[in-house]
Amino acid sequence: MGDVETLDLISDLPQSIVEIILTLLPIRDAVRTSILSTKWRYRWATLTHLVFDDTCVAMCNDKGLIENNLIKFITRALFLHQGPIHKFQLSTSYLQCCPDIDQWILFLSRSDIKELVLELGEGEWFRVPSCLFNCKKLTRLELTRCEFDPPPGFKGFPCLKSLSLCQVLIAAEAIESLISGCPLLEILSLSYFDSLVLNIRAPNLKYLCLEGEIKDICLESTPLLVAMSVAMYLTDDIAEHLEQSSSCNFIKFLGGVPRLESLIGHIYFTKGSSNTLVAMEAPDLDFWIKECPKGCTFEKLKIVKMTDMSGVPHEMEFIKFLLANSPVLEMMTIAPCVYVIDGRLSMLIELLRFRRASAQAEILFIRD
Repeated sequence: MGDVETLDLISDLPQSIVEIILTLLPIRDAVRTSILSTKWRYRWATLTHLVFDDTCVAMCNDKGLIENNLIKFITRALFLHQGPIHKFQLSTSYLQCCPDIDQWILFLSRSDIKELVLELGEGEWFRVPSCLFNCKKLTRLELTRCEFDPPPGFKGFPCLKSLSLCQVLIAAEAIESLISGCPLLEILSLSYFDSLVLNIRAPNLKYLCLEGEIKDICLESTPLLVAMSVAMYLTDDIAEHLEQSSSCNFIKFLGGVPRLESLIGHIYFTKGSSNTLVAMEAPDLDFWIKECPKGCTFEKLKIVKMTDMSGVPHEMEFIKFLLANSPVLEMMTIAPCVYVIDGRLSMLIELLRFRRASAQAEILFIRD
């Protein structure tokens, strides 16, 4: 009798509670709730957020069987689904270049999809189908290991607020056009690009994350930017380009972002580059003073983090420039390079001598 009463309690749960339970369950378990009772049958089919990964099917040693089972599971879930789908996420290491993904995206393009996340693993690159560019209501797009080639007549995603491209094959001019065609864009992340040269025009952009081999970035129109993280891989080619270039636009990172509150930078030297750029004989130490706009102040900048610092003149002058022009700075964290041992004390002494525009500014020197 107790089992029947329990079953009745489950069957008679309010619709709002059922929706919360189904939302919290992995999609595989949500589908299984159909066996609880006739009232639960296909309740999962109205979920607006669908997240699929490799745990949707049982694992075994047969890769082909896993692929087939995963394709069948996702296809059946979409076939039985009722109502709108606001979010579709696929994170898998098994379906790198599967034609069924094209069909799924075609189905989603007709369902007013708002969030699309494709995280595909190693293997052949997946070419994003043209139907994706018809998803005009997208607010979030995240692609990993995809080939992305917008058609000539593509004008952008008018509702997109968040864009993340990681290991995506796309021409630099196509990235610029894509960003410009998303007027509401607030979050932009570009990772693992080679020799990237980019002009960014995004009037509503607030958060920017860049990682890869960056040759030149110009922030042409980003007046609302509040946080920026840049991880730069410095190859010999890029080091040579920066040395020879007379019109490097990295200064516009700072001159065009009056609301910047957080700045995080990493520079990773590859073989040979460190000898090229961090020479102790450093000309143009007044680079920042000469090149930045007059009266350049970072009125919102509160936090600065710097890692792998060598204490060479150009680095120290940049720190000096930030301290002197950041009136509300609260914390600057500096971590020296592991190879710099003898020069740490002199680096710290020099830091303490620099003038600070903010009386509250603390310098945290991480020795280990």
